[in-house]
Amino acid sequence: MVSREEIDRRYRLVRDAMAEQHLDAVIVCGSEYTGFEGAVTYMSGFVIVHRYAYVLLPREGDPTIIFPAEARYVGEHGTSWIEDQVFAERPGKYIGDRLAAQRVGVYGLDYVMAVRDFEATHLRVEFVPFDVEFDLARAVKSAEEIESVRDSVRINTEGFWAFLGAYRPGKSAAEVLAPAERLFVEEGCGRLTMNMVLIGAEFAVARKHTILGGFCIPSLEIAGPGGHWVEVSRALGEPNAEVSRMVEAYEEYFEAAKSALRPGATAHDVHRAVSKGFTDRGYHLGHVTGHSIGMTMIEHPKVGEGIDTELNENMVFSMHPHVIADNGVDCLYMQDTWLVTADGGEPLAGLPMRTFRAGESRS
Repeated sequence: MVSREEIDRRYRLVRDAMAEQHLDAVIVCGSEYTGFEGAVTYMSGFVIVHRYAYVLLPREGDPTIIFPAEARYVGEHGTSWIEDQVFAERPGKYIGDRLAAQRVGVYGLDYVMAVRDFEATHLRVEFVPFDVEFDLARAVKSAEEIESVRDSVRINTEGFWAFLGAYRPGKSAAEVLAPAERLFVEEGCGRLTMNMVLIGAEFAVARKHTILGGFCIPSLEIAGPGGHWVEVSRALGEPNAEVSRMVEAYEEYFEAAKSALRPGATAHDVHRAVSKGFTDRGYHLGHVTGHSIGMTMIEHPKVGEGIDTELNENMVFSMHPHVIADNGVDCLYMQDTWLVTADGGEPLAGLPMRTFRAGESRS
């Protein structure tokens, strides 16, 4: 249960960002698409299980949560701490009527807001993109949030051990992932899981016909009962010579991140520090090196070239340099969730940065 102090803190931070952009209100969009529901949960306590919802936070006064009326049930409405709950035939028309002639920031304008609502509203309301501002307002986690993050990491790490316990070459990806998914459900993750298996340079959905060979990488991304997403994974099996060179670079990244993820450093500084082992070996990184993570799976700032956002204590980052060899097949993609502390980066999973063997036990 989110405390009243935490709710007030979240609204205060968003309103501070709102004031800097001279906004009259903010619309926070969320949808059932995995990873895009968390902003609404962050602002309301409501978890979307069907369709979409919006939270309207005015500069002053109480918030409103808006649901599309054609799907009366889009989740357990009573779980929201917002009392003003609106079921609109066309949420865009409702927003336009209520906010006409106002300057409104929108979190999710590019990817989340329903097209029909934008079309019904944008000529009457001055929409301003608010993704970066919203994410930066919530990037520094409270003690209450960090407790939720650590719980999610605990669950995800247990899921890794469950995957490793089931993994043997010749088994299907679905067969090996099933014990981890069962654990995630039992621990209260619900639908907030997005787990795949990396075989070669591409991710594979865990299907019965996807047979795992002597080397694979589970990509385990979950949010625990508190709603905070985390990412934890390690490679399994016997790496070839090319991937072994990548493992060495990963070991260097892991050590570099402990000092690089510190208050006052920029996301650019962190990227340069953790990518050095890869670039020194002639590799190019594919996927983004890392990113802030919270109740939305991917948040700003990302860790990358030219990103000058400064880190602050109690930011949380998912770090996962993605390296693919020139042959387009050999690759490595291992994930960990990090906490920025006054003394540097703390990897939260407690797993050594190395490959694990089939049948290996915790001891």
